[in-house]
Amino acid sequence: MKIEILGMGCPKCKKTTQNAQQAIEELGIEAEIVKVEELDKITAYGVMMTPALVIDGELKVAGKIPSKQEIINWIEEKS
Repeated sequence: MKIEILGMGCPKCKKTTQNAQQAIEELGIEAEIVKVEELDKITAYGVMMTPALVIDGELKVAGKIPSKQEIINWIEEKS
């Protein structure tokens, strides 16, 4: 599983990364977390506001910090 955090490294992006890491740890799964900071790659997803979160190429949220539980739910949907 690949989880991408789209954003320029702002505090909201860091919190999103932290929530994703906690979700992975809680579920006990292996997943790669990738930080995407290049503007062209972010806009390629159609994202105009960060942070944004992408799981296996599917945009899940943009413009807000997803909670750990939201991320857990999205991961479980993929399983």
